[in-house]
Amino acid sequence: MEVYPITSHCGYFKTCVKNINKNKFLLREDMELTAKRGKEEPSLAFGGQAVIEGVMIRSKKHMVICVRQPNGKILTKTEEIKSLSERYRILTIPFLRGIVALFETLYLGVKGLYFSANVSLEEEGEKIEPKEMALTFVIAIALAIFLFSIAPFFLTTLFKFRGLIFNVVEGLIRITIFLLYLTVVALVREFRRVLQYHGAEHTAINTYEAGVELNVTNAKKHSRLHPRCGTSFIFIVLLISILLFSLMPSQDFATRLSYRIILIPVIASISYEILKISDRYKESIIMKILTIPGLGIQYLTTRKPDEDMIEVALEAVQEVNKLSQKHQVWMKRFSRELK
Repeated sequence: MEVYPITSHCGYFKTCVKNINKNKFLLREDMELTAKRGKEEPSLAFGGQAVIEGVMIRSKKHMVICVRQPNGKILTKTEEIKSLSERYRILTIPFLRGIVALFETLYLGVKGLYFSANVSLEEEGEKIEPKEMALTFVIAIALAIFLFSIAPFFLTTLFKFRGLIFNVVEGLIRITIFLLYLTVVALVREFRRVLQYHGAEHTAINTYEAGVELNVTNAKKHSRLHPRCGTSFIFIVLLISILLFSLMPSQDFATRLSYRIILIPVIASISYEILKISDRYKESIIMKILTIPGLGIQYLTTRKPDEDMIEVALEAVQEVNKLSQKHQVWMKRFSRELK
């Protein structure tokens, strides 16, 4: 198991850059093939996440969860996505749509984890109840707010900094806590397997975007890193939080602390819009440079998957691709009938 030292930021990022250089040929090839594919056909906007012993892949209209059962077989669950922004046009307005996307992503992510957790427990005859999952989610959110919003603020106050310097130092402490958290989590076998499935998800999507046949042999040729991973979102959030908190008027201790919690949806919304803009210009040299920190962090948020994990991820990508193609055919027929 690779555990990257975090006692020195400099040493960590040197390690990341060294490892990125080793994978630059794979990444360059994936990105060039993706660009070529994008010209030939519209993007299906695939995304996803790792779940317990499996992968969730989603398009704009469908979510597919593939989980490796205790008996070794792959169990697949499909679900149609009905976004609130499609039902209420006002929610498509810039900045509002970012908040909607945040909560919908959290909701679908929890559903994926709930399903996969129960599949893993089937053999033991146990089941997680919805109330237990809801309580776990609330505790996880509270812990995340404490670790990445409240704790960095309290620690920064010990240095007696003010203004922009305070916010920059707070941001550095926040990212340090995040890196330490990822390192500790990777030491636990169960969590490490989730990180491996995260790597499998990236590998499968890279293989799909390369336009080659979706099989394990082809997938192993592609990187476990992906330039559009949500990890990049973390750095955007970090920068936006520094800028936003610097613009807020200096108030008493309690007011400044409350900003860190109340403004989380606002920061996420602004970051979402910037992420959409960056994706539009993803082939530019500037954007490729800006993705380097996110790629470096992915050496902590992903681990090298084994063949069984890649097989699960490919199954999810294939299934969501089939559903998306069926939806496109149906939409074309519906459009012709209207004419």
